[in-house]
Amino acid sequence: MLSKKELQRYSSHLVLEEIGEEGQAKLKNARILIIGVGGLGSPSILYLAAAGIGTLGLVDFDTVEENNLQRQIIHSVKDLKKSKLESAKESILNLNPEVKLNLHNTRINEKNAEIVKDYDIIIDCTDNLQVRYSINDACLKFNKPLIYGGISKFEGQVSVFNYKNGPCFRCFIQEDKRNILNCNETGVLSSIPGVIGTIEATEALKIILDKGEILSGRLLFYDALNSKFREIKINKRKDCVCNK
Repeated sequence: MLSKKELQRYSSHLVLEEIGEEGQAKLKNARILIIGVGGLGSPSILYLAAAGIGTLGLVDFDTVEENNLQRQIIHSVKDLKKSKLESAKESILNLNPEVKLNLHNTRINEKNAEIVKDYDIIIDCTDNLQVRYSINDACLKFNKPLIYGGISKFEGQVSVFNYKNGPCFRCFIQEDKRNILNCNETGVLSSIPGVIGTIEATEALKIILDKGEILSGRLLFYDALNSKFREIKINKRKDCVCNK
C-alpha cells in the first residue's frame, strides 16, 4: 500500500496506465544495485531515487576529486575529498528521504561480486573491463539482469545482459573488444553520461514494471555529434559461459 504522501509524490506515475498504484508499489519493493558512483552512476541513482525505488545499493571505494565534477552530478564542490558513497547518500536523501540505502565501500572483484545476490537488478556504471567480467559472472551465477553502460568522447552505449536467457556481457565483449568505451582513457563530453545513465535507469524501471521492449540482445549506440541513435544486434554465443 502507498501512503497518502506517496500518492501525492508519485502522482505523475500514478496517472500512467502502465504504472498506477500497483506499479508504484513494485518500484517501492524493488532492490537495485548500482556499481560505480561516478558519471554514469550519478544520473542513474538520482532518477531511481526520484522514481521511488525502495532500496538502492551503492558500490564505490573512491573519493570526490575536482575533475569528477565535470560530469558526476551527484557530487558538488562541498564534497571534495569526501567518500563518494557519503556524498551520494546526502544527495539521495535530500531528494527522497524514504529511500533505503545500502553503502558498499569496496572495489568489486571476483571474490566479492556475490554482493549482487541481494538485489533484483544490477546496473554496471564502472569503467574497468575485468570488473565488468566479475559483475557479469556473478549476475550469471545468481540469475540477475545486468544493465551495462559505456561512454567515451561524444558517444555512449547501453545494453541489458542476462535477461530472460538473453546474451551476457561476455557474449558482447568477445564479439568485438573495440566496442568497449572508457572515458578515463579518451575523455568525455560532460552530458554524455547523463544520457546513457538515464537510459540505464529507464531500463531498470521497465524491467521492474515488466513494460516495454528491454534492450536484451541489442546494443543501443548514441552518437552525440551527429544526434543519432543506432542499434547493433548482440547474439548469444554458443561457446560462452552463459550457455554452460
